[in-house]
Amino acid sequence: MKKLESKQQFEEAKKGKAVFLFSADWCPDCRFLDPFMPEMESTFNEFDFYYVDRDEHIEIAQEMDIFGIPSFVAYRDNAETGRYVGKERKTPEQVTSFLETV
Repeated sequence: MKKLESKQQFEEAKKGKAVFLFSADWCPDCRFLDPFMPEMESTFNEFDFYYVDRDEHIEIAQEMDIFGIPSFVAYRDNAETGRYVGKERKTPEQVTSFLETV
């Protein structure tokens, strides 16, 4: 998973097929995703996956109305195709179900 470094990178990534994972190092429900996200990236390899540190990119999170983490937002051709936003812990099955719809 690529780590988002800038707002410009975010804007460029949205033009393709991208999934943004809004997260933070201190978030235990976010760390729950760590073991199974490499498999998700492999399974859904048509997407570029980006880790967005919510604390480093608070302005992007606010613009996107993301107040709970971990949260996923998918884009294709600069249009949002789906979001799975909320502060609850997400299981591999829930993430898979979301990615199958975007």
